[in-house]
Amino acid sequence: MTHTSLNIELLSSLQALLPSASLEVFQVPETPIDLFLINADYPRGRLPDDVALAIMENPLYWAFCWASGAVLSQYILRNPQLVDDKTVVDFGCGSGVVAVAAAMAGAKRVIACDIDPLAIMATKSNAMLNNVVLEIEDDFEKVPDSVDLIVAADVLYDRENLPWLKRFQQRAASVLVGDSRIKNFSYDGYRKLGEKESCTLPDLDESAEFRRVSLYQSG
Repeated sequence: MTHTSLNIELLSSLQALLPSASLEVFQVPETPIDLFLINADYPRGRLPDDVALAIMENPLYWAFCWASGAVLSQYILRNPQLVDDKTVVDFGCGSGVVAVAAAMAGAKRVIACDIDPLAIMATKSNAMLNNVVLEIEDDFEKVPDSVDLIVAADVLYDRENLPWLKRFQQRAASVLVGDSRIKNFSYDGYRKLGEKESCTLPDLDESAEFRRVSLYQSG
């Protein structure tokens, strides 16, 4: 599929949920990464019940660059030794921003993994936009065993996802997690690397607590 046809299909899928929405190119702050995301002036008022329900059933995670994804991408690009010549898996890749950053930073192999078909489509489009090569997988269980690093940003919005932290440790020698949702994060084997203020692209005007991203590492 060409980049143009991929974007046409992605836009069509977006407008099936939000008819007045469009795709716009944003540059992730402090990085050379460009992403196709939902337009900055997308509808923000109260949506018709059927539209709101459709979005709840098909969340547009891929249409935004969430704060933790931006911060984790910046961190990887500033510390390329973390991924250099390694096999990296971006779990819950969404727009693909962290996977793109890993590829730009010199990873030998980057596997972007997400169960959402639209996230997969968005990641493919954003990989082409940034001239990087990514492998795509929609099932974490099919990811090869020989993984050096797993990266995950904004996947802990639901506490039911916390068990993934242990699974990551079982699959890779090292894990990097970006999160702005869990307060008092304490999980065996993970240490805090630091914090940084950021925001979602396009900006969702989230509360200050969700603009403070923490990075954690295991291994």
